[in-house]
Amino acid sequence: MSKTTLQQAFEDTLTGGDKIFVPYIMAGDGGLDGLAERIQFLEESGATALELGIPFSDPVADGPTVQAAGLRALEKNVSLRDVLGKLKDTKQDRKIPIILMTYMNPIFAYNIEAFAKDCIDSGVDGLIIPDLPMEEENHITSYLTENEVALIRLAALTSPDERLEQIAEKTEGFLYAVTVKGTTGAQVEFESTVGDYIKRVKALTSKPVLAGFGVSTPEQVRQLSAFGDGVVVGSEIITCFHEDKRDKIVELIQASKRSKQI
Repeated sequence: MSKTTLQQAFEDTLTGGDKIFVPYIMAGDGGLDGLAERIQFLEESGATALELGIPFSDPVADGPTVQAAGLRALEKNVSLRDVLGKLKDTKQDRKIPIILMTYMNPIFAYNIEAFAKDCIDSGVDGLIIPDLPMEEENHITSYLTENEVALIRLAALTSPDERLEQIAEKTEGFLYAVTVKGTTGAQVEFESTVGDYIKRVKALTSKPVLAGFGVSTPEQVRQLSAFGDGVVVGSEIITCFHEDKRDKIVELIQASKRSKQI
């Protein structure tokens, strides 16, 4: 089987000596018409892939910043169908892999089979579903596999070893190592054990391991990337777009580059 766009992008980044940087933005925050421009900006700034959040009324994994962005998008009536439609219309204008982050309720409402097909038609390479436990995955995995959409699993700091092994074995695309005990949002500092946790997770899988939740400074990008293969940065990216501080986004992405690593 040939490599997916996501797999190739990750491999190219790591082979080149850089760490993987995946920014998160909320689709429709700032208006859906501006989504393509933001994606282009992140691609041109050196992001490896993009995690794109879908606005939802009950986001269990989202901290205050991401929730606020979701509410701004919901106020503009942005739906999952709208986002996939916009991604399909602009598919030819981008090369960066797209990972959707959504919850099961919007997918059920959409129709799982139709959703999976529309994902591939829209150029979606991966999917993160925080409220989908492994025991319930059979509702969706066959449709995703058929359409070559990677189901990316999340590993928690509090997960026992046996659970981490199961998650690491099943994850596709990459393994998302959650670095805080709680929801998303900027952290002043991480627990002293977080490095050992990332290394422990990395030893369980051959796929890239990215640290996420709470990463908000260039120093944290370098710190956490040193233990794994890269990072996912969400709340800080959302804040920078909202406050029009794009130079800070560039600084965060540049911290993942070999020339900037300490």
